[in-house]
Amino acid sequence: MWRIPYYQGVVFARLSPDVAVGSVERVCLVIGQLGLGGAEKQLALLAAGLRHRGVEATVVVLRQGGPREDILREAGVPLINLGLPSPARSWQQPAVFALGLERLRRTLLRLRPEVVHAFLLHSCVLTAPAARLAGVPVCVAGRRSLSDYKAGLRLAVAGERVATRMTDLLIANAHAVADDAVRTEGVARDKIRVVYNGLTDAAFEPAPPAELACSTPLLLCVANLRAYKGHRYLLDAAARLGERGLACTLALVGAGPEEEVLRRQAERLGLDVRFLGARTDIAALLARADVFVLPSLTEGMSNAVMEAMAAGRPVVATEVGGTAELIEGRGVLVPPADADALAAGLERVLRDPAGARRVAETARAWSRRFLHLDAMVDRHLDIYSQLLAARCAG
Repeated sequence: MWRIPYYQGVVFARLSPDVAVGSVERVCLVIGQLGLGGAEKQLALLAAGLRHRGVEATVVVLRQGGPREDILREAGVPLINLGLPSPARSWQQPAVFALGLERLRRTLLRLRPEVVHAFLLHSCVLTAPAARLAGVPVCVAGRRSLSDYKAGLRLAVAGERVATRMTDLLIANAHAVADDAVRTEGVARDKIRVVYNGLTDAAFEPAPPAELACSTPLLLCVANLRAYKGHRYLLDAAARLGERGLACTLALVGAGPEEEVLRRQAERLGLDVRFLGARTDIAALLARADVFVLPSLTEGMSNAVMEAMAAGRPVVATEVGGTAELIEGRGVLVPPADADALAAGLERVLRDPAGARRVAETARAWSRRFLHLDAMVDRHLDIYSQLLAARCAG
């Protein structure tokens, strides 16, 4: 049976008497920067949604802004940039942490939020102690991916464990992510909730297709060009499709350190691969694509898969992280790091376009029901309110 996010009661520390029970008027969301990543987009959408519901939402970035500022600007959400430097050497990290702790503490004292919600690892490490020093009633931290990427980040992981003890609740964007936090961090089950990412109305509206000329089926992949995204297996799978008389064109959206390696691989295999770089016209590219594919080796809750579902595109993806929660029965799941299986999944879709369209429409209807932005914002607001009420009751 499909699992729908639910909430359970938890016990919290005492709250200062001047805060109204369950009343959430001011929320501060904290993140490192506002680039084109999925977490950055979800934070901006949450802030805008809270503002729309009358909550004084403010976003604090630790280092720099970015393209997601547009969402905040349109919604009238204030943005505060602490301007922290990125430490060039490990020995500089304590000094940057101390600087950030003091700047964030002062900012929270001035804003006086009832709730502070930190997104991503480094902002969580900094926000929890700053919130406690500033007397913020409720501190929430996000978990938005599996813990694989933390390998080698020993200092940050140690800081995260300390910060988690200072945090009232963790919010994960997938059950797989929540399970991973329980298993790898020892987080108690009653200290973590699941709220899926949200999609705006625009994600479900038809978009004019992007101009991208090709004579073969177009397979679109939206993912940073990093090893853990598994592009090399996608290229190998495309070569196998060509051997079976199913030549295709790959459109890779994203940038990263793997680009040159992948270009050489594409040339060696004789593939038609379009390296499109970082793009913001994803809706138009989805409208042009025949199939959306994500070959990740690890994944939290993929915004790219969600957007493909909302656009009604057939999805073939690896069964990692929260991807199975999204497309099980609504797309094609294959094991990770397996080019043969990926080729077979893609072949299944390409040889049965009518069946693929039916499954894609099922995915679109499901995503409209369970992944709409309103549901995401309302669930966060419910959690914030319950936490604040519990603090008052304690």
